[in-house]
Amino acid sequence: MSKDVKINRGLKGIYFERSGVSHIDGAKGELSYRGYSIHDLATRSTFEEVCYLLIFGDLPTADELATFDAKLKAARTLPDSIYDIIRATQHGHPMDVLRTAVSALATLEADSRNVGEEAFVENGIRLTAQVPMIIAAHENIRNGRAPVEADPALSHAANWLYMLKGEKPSQAAARLADVDFILHAEHGANSSAFAARVTVGTEANLHGAMVTALATLAGPAHGGGAEDVMKMVREIGSPDKAADYVRAKRANREAVTGFGHRVYRAEDPRARHMREGVRKLGEEMGAPEWYEILQGVVEAMKPYARHGLNVNVDFYSGVIYQLHGIPMDLYVPIFAIGRMPGWIIQCIEQQRGNILIRPLTLYNGPDMRDYVEMSDR
Repeated sequence: MSKDVKINRGLKGIYFERSGVSHIDGAKGELSYRGYSIHDLATRSTFEEVCYLLIFGDLPTADELATFDAKLKAARTLPDSIYDIIRATQHGHPMDVLRTAVSALATLEADSRNVGEEAFVENGIRLTAQVPMIIAAHENIRNGRAPVEADPALSHAANWLYMLKGEKPSQAAARLADVDFILHAEHGANSSAFAARVTVGTEANLHGAMVTALATLAGPAHGGGAEDVMKMVREIGSPDKAADYVRAKRANREAVTGFGHRVYRAEDPRARHMREGVRKLGEEMGAPEWYEILQGVVEAMKPYARHGLNVNVDFYSGVIYQLHGIPMDLYVPIFAIGRMPGWIIQCIEQQRGNILIRPLTLYNGPDMRDYVEMSDR
């Protein structure tokens, strides 16, 4: 056992591979997909365009986008057996139901077992369309309603809200959901993407990698930020109590949810787009106090920004879902809807130069010892 081995717990600061997908500058608070600023994509693009960009490397032409969008819409179907599985597991957590359904799809759709880049693309497109269907179907079934059939006339984000709530969303609500998906679409070697890469490294198929990614995202340390923020907002209750809440947390050396990020030292560049969305949606729905509570927390946290405790994207997402009347246990599944293209391209990149991901652990157990027979123990 060598004492000179440096341990990087959590693989912090370790580069394990090259990637041409997203670039993150944590010190400056910058994020880009395929060389395009997240700010341009969030304000000028659509989720369908961003999916195409991430998977294929360039923004699509009008014809390319139309073909890609048609494939996504054509894939808005689920085998009847999946609805049976959802009914059988309807009392489970939505992430568990989603993971189970995706795993079942691997046995029900023969093409899901194919590997290779073309198969990963086709299976990825199909899963991107199916994941929101599974989540919406579960929400309806567990509330005693029939699943809502997909509307081929609606965009990916608008159709998600329609399937979830049974009514077509306003243009503003659909756009905000679209931006939310864009902001969550890809973020480098995050825990779930890395886990998916580990699975692909064993030469498994895409569905297997997606099951791994979903299981990893379900952990509260990775996907639970938006839900935790909403719990915090409810605990604070009103804007005038935000400063006292922060002071008490800091005095007890407790973290304030929604601040700080494993990568970013400056403000998460995705946060500004969700911030404006919360403000507008709160005003539209006659509930501006949620935004005011959030901003009260932001103001109280300003002295700690120099320590890297800046607002992250999850800080605003939960309130948006709350304003839509979406249950808190759906917040992580919504994250999964947006992250699908990022997981897919991470898996494709892993497959292109595939290698088994097998790090080492430094043994620090007992020295060699003699075996003792049972009668002598």
